[in-house]
Amino acid sequence: MFLERFIQYIQYEKRYSPHTVSAYQSDLDQFFKFLNYPEEIIGHPSEITYHNIRNWMVHLMEDHTTRSVNRKLATLRKYFKFLLREGLIESNPASKLQSPKTVKHLPIVVEDEKLSAMLNDAKTFGDDFEGVRDKLIVEILFGTGIRLAELVGLKEEDIDFHNATIKVLGKRNKERIIPINHELKQLLLRYNDLKKSENFHNNSLTLIVTNKGTEAYPKFIYLIVQRYLSYISTQDKKSPHVLRHTFATSLLNRGADLNAIKELLGHANLSATQVYTHNSVERLKSIYKQAHPKA
Repeated sequence: MFLERFIQYIQYEKRYSPHTVSAYQSDLDQFFKFLNYPEEIIGHPSEITYHNIRNWMVHLMEDHTTRSVNRKLATLRKYFKFLLREGLIESNPASKLQSPKTVKHLPIVVEDEKLSAMLNDAKTFGDDFEGVRDKLIVEILFGTGIRLAELVGLKEEDIDFHNATIKVLGKRNKERIIPINHELKQLLLRYNDLKKSENFHNNSLTLIVTNKGTEAYPKFIYLIVQRYLSYISTQDKKSPHVLRHTFATSLLNRGADLNAIKELLGHANLSATQVYTHNSVERLKSIYKQAHPKA
C-alpha cells in the first residue's frame, strides 16, 4: 500500500512532528484493517474506491466523535494526494468525500484567579525536585500557552535567561520566541539548580525530566496537570490543553491583541485564534446579566 513511502514523506520532507506521524500511521493501519476484514481483500491502493472510504467513515461514526472521524479522513486525503502525485494511482477516491459536520464547542478553561492562587500557595507544591518540577510544568503551560508536545520537546538551551524568553519548536518545525515573566524565570533557575543537584546518571538535556532523570513523556505531563487541576476544578477535562486555552482567554480578557495571541500560540491562521473571542463574549454576557438592572 506504499505506506512506508508515505510515512517517510511526511516525516522527512514535510517534517511533521513524531506525534503527528504516529497518528497518521495509526489512522492508515486502521483503514487497511477495515478494508481487509472480514472478506474484502485489496492489494493495491488503486483498487480503493470512494465507497470503501465512505463505508469506513460510517463505521467510525458508531463509536468515534465527529472530530476524530474528520481527523482520520484528513489523513486519507493526504495519503491519496501523495499517491496521486507520485503516479501510483490515477484518481483520488477521497477527493469528493464530504466530512461530517462538527458541533463547535467553546474552549474549556479554568478560572485564572483560582489557578494563580493555587500556584502562589506554598502548600500546594513541595520544595523538593519533584514539587518544583510539577509547579514548573503548570507554570510554563499557563504562562506561555505552549502545547504539550512543545513542552516535552523543550531543551535546557531553549531558555534564554538574559532576555527572559523561551524558544519553542512548534508544528511543522516552526520556531517561535515566547516571553516569560519574572516569576517563571526564577522558578526555572530554581528548578535547574535542583535538577543538577540530583546528579541523574543520564544527564538529560531535556528541560522536563521524570523523578529518575529520564526524558518526560506526554502521559507523564498529562497526569501531573490533571492532578493539580483537580484541586481547583470539577470539570471532566483537566488537560495541558485546558491551560493553553486558559492562557489565551486570560490574555484576550485583559485586552491583548488577537494577532499577538495568534503569534504566541503558534497558530497558522487567525481563524484558529478567533475561537477564544467566543469565551470573552460569553464572559461579557454573564457580567451584563449580573450587573444590569434590566438584564
